[in-house]
Amino acid sequence: MESKRDLEPAAGGVVGPEEGTADWDDPRGATPSSSSSRVLPPRTARPSDALRTAPVVLVFVESLYSQLGQDIVAILESGRFRYRIEIAPGKGDMPTLTDKDRGRFTLVIYENILKYVNLDAWNRDLLDKYCVEYGVGIVGFFKANENSLLSAQLKGFPLFLHSNLGLRDCSVNPKSPLLLITKAREVERGPLPGEDWTVFQSNHSTYEPVLLARTRLPDLSPSGAGTGLGGPLHASVIQDLGLHDGIQRVLFGNNLNFWLHKLVFVDAVAFLTGKRLSLALDRYLLVDIDDIFVGKEGTRMKVSDVKVTVLLTQPPHTWPCPVYTCLKSQFPWGLCHPGTDEEDVGDDLLLSYSKEFWWFPHMWSHMQPHLFHNQSVLAEQMLLNRRFAQEHGIPTNMGYAVAPHHSGVYPIHVQLYDAWKKVWGIRVTSTEEYPHLKPARFRRGFYHSGISVLPRQTCGLFTHTIFYNEYPGGPKELDKLINGGELFLTVLLNPISIFMTHLSNYGNDRLGLYTFKNLVKFLQTWTNLRLQTLAPIQLAQRYFQIFPEERDPIWQDPCEDKRHKDIWSKEKTCDRFPKLLIIGPQKTGTTALYLFLGMHPDLTSNYPSKETFEEIQFFNGHNYHRGIDWYMEYFPLPSNTSSDFYFEKSANYFDSEVAARRAAALLPKAKVITILINPADRAYSWYQHQRAHDDAVALKYTFHDVITAGRDAPVKLRVLQNRCLVPGWYATHLERWLSHYHPSQILVLDGQMLRTEPAAVMDKIQKFLGLTNTLNYHKILAFDPKKGFWCQLLDGGKTKCLGKSKGRRYPDMDVDSRSFLREHYRDHNTELSKLLYKMSQPLPSWLREELLHSR
Repeated sequence: MESKRDLEPAAGGVVGPEEGTADWDDPRGATPSSSSSRVLPPRTARPSDALRTAPVVLVFVESLYSQLGQDIVAILESGRFRYRIEIAPGKGDMPTLTDKDRGRFTLVIYENILKYVNLDAWNRDLLDKYCVEYGVGIVGFFKANENSLLSAQLKGFPLFLHSNLGLRDCSVNPKSPLLLITKAREVERGPLPGEDWTVFQSNHSTYEPVLLARTRLPDLSPSGAGTGLGGPLHASVIQDLGLHDGIQRVLFGNNLNFWLHKLVFVDAVAFLTGKRLSLALDRYLLVDIDDIFVGKEGTRMKVSDVKVTVLLTQPPHTWPCPVYTCLKSQFPWGLCHPGTDEEDVGDDLLLSYSKEFWWFPHMWSHMQPHLFHNQSVLAEQMLLNRRFAQEHGIPTNMGYAVAPHHSGVYPIHVQLYDAWKKVWGIRVTSTEEYPHLKPARFRRGFYHSGISVLPRQTCGLFTHTIFYNEYPGGPKELDKLINGGELFLTVLLNPISIFMTHLSNYGNDRLGLYTFKNLVKFLQTWTNLRLQTLAPIQLAQRYFQIFPEERDPIWQDPCEDKRHKDIWSKEKTCDRFPKLLIIGPQKTGTTALYLFLGMHPDLTSNYPSKETFEEIQFFNGHNYHRGIDWYMEYFPLPSNTSSDFYFEKSANYFDSEVAARRAAALLPKAKVITILINPADRAYSWYQHQRAHDDAVALKYTFHDVITAGRDAPVKLRVLQNRCLVPGWYATHLERWLSHYHPSQILVLDGQMLRTEPAAVMDKIQKFLGLTNTLNYHKILAFDPKKGFWCQLLDGGKTKCLGKSKGRRYPDMDVDSRSFLREHYRDHNTELSKLLYKMSQPLPSWLREELLHSR
């Protein structure tokens, strides 16, 4: 709710925009009062500087659950733009805006512009100076309510607001400099949604209208829609060029419910960030048609339907997206006429035009691939389709396929990928299921086993949507979807859109043709988007040129999504995943802990690897691309009891930049254990480990040479230096894990205590894991004086210790190296102590000693 501090009544009382105030057809209207605006000399706004700001949007919302705030975030997420949400402060601290000499944000968005206007003087000055210095713009929204002043001046600005209006006939100002995607050609006829619109008015040269509309005149008719004939144009979206105070802004007189507001908002983000946060104008569309030759009687294409569909693929009628036809037949052609006589003739005609379409294989009898556990049997089913295609001259060399119900595409069914490549030479597929069906804006592509998987979008057409007048919710719902609705937004916000339709959408009322013909027309009317298409293989190449970071998949727990579980092989179970990860770092005692945990009857470790011994090293390297089936093979099939508790240890997970995110996606409920020793000792131990394995660099250079090497040192020396020093930046790596796992899921162990009092540490671990069957490690561990550490106590008093490579004794570290490392890790250790305090975990003894030395 605004107050008098935010908006000040216009001089001469409350007036409406029809009464003596300026409009954008005639800028000679009333001059805004300057009594409450900051009188500043004309200024030129500094352009957005990509080198001086991070590509992050700062979004101030009223609450985390406000609808407009969610709509803003949804568009940013669709564009894959990074953002940070803050509850808009009326008073109080502004988030930190700079990091050293670099701005942390490239754009600021206020869900309620009055929260910006009403900032206390300190924070307002802080934010404005930041925006001027770094060329950062502001987007703001004003949503009127029943308490809004009907006419007022925005505090501190030469700008009038007139609120709670009904508007109609919206158009785009062709002179607006922010237009990129938006095309200023047509008028959106009719009333705009709602009666709570605000229009902006000013005669200051800094303001330029973006969207213009007329007010709805009172209407005495029963409909109450208002005629709105004639009258001046008023700005419902206005751009501040920054001539007033050096800050560029775009202000909206309502929320984002109106489709043109969404379109202009996308352009505003692009303009105010110097196109840094924008997508290219190219849009690639591909329309798949499923169920060719197998549709039910009464739903199929007749001769006239086929001719119209073929016509739209020919010049001059060619769509920017050729219809892409699916081959899926259950029977030899002689038995494949399941429709009426007219529909069967349509099938024959469609085959005669086979060269006019791109064709792709489905599955024989619509079988779901995840039900096939034998690749050879699955391949035999595919060969039935292949023979049918060959017998009827259907091209099958496009390298693209789609699986029924997305089965086997994601979650991955290895047999499908292998059979696809063997039978069809498939290189591209598409799915709606990665990473999840909803929300659709998060759908992504990935690359696996030589096949590119592209995201597929929904278009509102299904097998049962056949007749226009019977469309669910009425035909207006379909038109709304096309004309500025969800389908329009899908193309607007996605450079590449693949849609699935069905044979039934091209017979009867031909809703498939109606939908996409009108969608293309609407896009060409209102946008400057360049609509086009590419064959699937080229389309996949283009997709990963635009989004190269998506090539690497993120495997998720199939049991966390019911849809995924339904299309995952019943022979697989999530109970085979580990519940505990020992993440390292290396040379801290992780192998000893692995041995101690394996003594517990309720804990089961992974099978050993031929390459990496007791470590799987799945989440941090190339093994990850082998998929979760490969990972599960390292764990036993679960028993019928619920006490199975699998764990794995890979010590290089800790400092990996990708392991935490990958592990949390697949094992979101897992417990995580890390062991920390003095980072200086860890670095020295790694150096000695490399010497013991005859590493040429470690043998050539002293430890002090390695850790003090400069930037101009040989590459191999710098690599060894990094492996010695970087894992010891404990706070940095632990923060990464905490960004994906809750602190209650992570246990930080004192490596020094594990070495001297392992039984006490194991008691702590059993409590952390919630084990009901606790094991007394005091009775099964014994100190071995020859090895110098604790080992498993066997019958007869003998011990089972780790191998010769573990527990080596090294010469003491030289004083200079110790001094250098103490200084090197000083700040890291301080940050670690703060982090452990936040986690409510005790400081390791070695850390307390190091903090005393740093005072």
